[in-house]
Amino acid sequence: MNDRPNSPADIIESIMQAAREALPDSLLPDQLAGDVKENIRAAIQEVISGLDVVTREEFDVQTEVLKKTRSKLDEMESLIADLEEQLGK
Repeated sequence: MNDRPNSPADIIESIMQAAREALPDSLLPDQLAGDVKENIRAAIQEVISGLDVVTREEFDVQTEVLKKTRSKLDEMESLIADLEEQLGK
């Protein structure tokens, strides 16, 4: 299965996990650690929401649409070339 985050929430959780690993709770009192984590989460959410990004699923769907469109375009170009050849004779 794909290990990449698929949604902004997944991305935030991934970043939060990295932050938890980088800043163990033992460095901060429990209440302060919770507050710091929530502030980090809010800051990350704000940055991500300001980015012009799509989910991996949306990207994959659009990639498939583009492949199909390209295939149809190639077929049409070939058909036009055949028709032009026939008209040229």
